[in-house]
Amino acid sequence: MDHGHTEFAMTAHNNSAAPAFVIDDLSPGPNAHGFGQTGRGRTFAFQVRNSALHRRTLHVEVYRADLETTVPDSSDVEASVDRPVVDVDLGDERSIAAAVRDAVSDAETIAAQRDDGHGVRALLSRWTSAG
Repeated sequence: MDHGHTEFAMTAHNNSAAPAFVIDDLSPGPNAHGFGQTGRGRTFAFQVRNSALHRRTLHVEVYRADLETTVPDSSDVEASVDRPVVDVDLGDERSIAAAVRDAVSDAETIAAQRDDGHGVRALLSRWTSAG
C-alpha cells in the first residue's frame, strides 16, 4: 500500500458535469488525515485524533464556499463533525475515504442549514445591508 499522497474521486455518474467528491490527500494510519473538496465545491479537512468520549475520533471540518486562502483558520469553518472510528480500518484508504465521505455529507447538511438564513454570517449580512 502506498502511504504517499492518494486521490479519491467519488461520483455517481462519471459523465456528470457536477463536481465530484474528491479527497486530494489521504494519509492512512492511526492518525489518518487529509483534505479534499465536496461535491458542492467546498473544501474540507479531516484527521483522526484522540477524544474524551471515544478512543479515536474522525474530525471533519467543512470550510465556507467563498474561501480565498489555501490555509483556512477557525473563522473559515462552516461546520464540523466528529465520528467514532471503531468500525473504520485506519490502515485501509477505502475504509477511511468512505467514513470521511459520510462525515462530510453530515457536515454539509449542517452548513446548508446555516446557509438557509439562520447562521451568524446571514444575520450579519442582513445587518450590514440594512445599514
